[in-house]
Amino acid sequence: MTASPPASRPQAGTKATVRLVRVPEDRGGQRLDNFLLGQLKGAPRSLVYKLVRSGQVRVNGGRAKAERKLEAGDEVRIPPVNLTEAGDKAPPPTGFLQRMEAAIVFEDARLLVINKPSGVASHGGSGISHGAIETMRALRPGQTLELVHRLDRDTSGLLIMAKKRSALSELQALMRENDSDEGRGIEKRYLTLLVGRMPDGVMSVDAPLHVGLRQGGERHVQVNPAGKASLSHFRVLERRAGHSYCEVVIETGRTHQIRVHAQHLGHPVAGDDKYGDPAVNKRLRDQAGLKRLFLHAASLEFALDGGKTPYLLNAPLAPELAEVLNRLG
Repeated sequence: MTASPPASRPQAGTKATVRLVRVPEDRGGQRLDNFLLGQLKGAPRSLVYKLVRSGQVRVNGGRAKAERKLEAGDEVRIPPVNLTEAGDKAPPPTGFLQRMEAAIVFEDARLLVINKPSGVASHGGSGISHGAIETMRALRPGQTLELVHRLDRDTSGLLIMAKKRSALSELQALMRENDSDEGRGIEKRYLTLLVGRMPDGVMSVDAPLHVGLRQGGERHVQVNPAGKASLSHFRVLERRAGHSYCEVVIETGRTHQIRVHAQHLGHPVAGDDKYGDPAVNKRLRDQAGLKRLFLHAASLEFALDGGKTPYLLNAPLAPELAEVLNRLG
């Protein structure tokens, strides 16, 4: 296996130069933007996209798109990046690092899994200095960590990071199975409180979802025949003060899928300020102390090594959500 060149970041007082980096075998199949983020430690994603769009990044001498899948042996031209461009970011605050260290629920040689708190983005971006992946990289210096999937910032629960390229590739293949007709590669279970009284039994929502952009670039998802096929199964676990505490199994992984499907049923997720009922949200805040989206990624089940190594990951319901249920009686 070809050794991977060290990821580098220009230091203050040194002159950055163009680098030609050959893609090692274990990075074959990785997207160009993610490869660059690993090479340019500390550079914001927006800067990486700007470098690619402007043609300053080249693959085998030619322009390339950010989503291009690299092959082992490809030569990537990485332009000089000044500290003033990338931003000399301070490390995550000590208290936040400790909070995220405590959020780890599983770790082995291939995977690191956290119970992501609500309010923490999966990765840094516009206006967000430290997402979950950047913080875990700060806690594991010198170790390769890549996000396998993402959770909405307001959703708590299981977030998987891969330590090895092989695990990342296999898990992403399993997720593609979820989004095709090949079966359920990863079983995803969520816990949520839906507004109003849901019928007993399992209610399945098979409704295509389309992602649009509102003014200002905010993503907004709606049920639309032009969207991607999406399937969710809702089952009531308990009734609480006229509302429905539910388990949700999703067979696809679309943006805001549970939130939009719940809205489509007429029973939006409690505390959802984008797709929910503002009046009910206010009542639940005043009466039960619900100050966030009541949606939690509770369980993930899958198998690696071609089905030979099973994983069952669980994350307990966030304490602030358990307290809301207690107050609702």
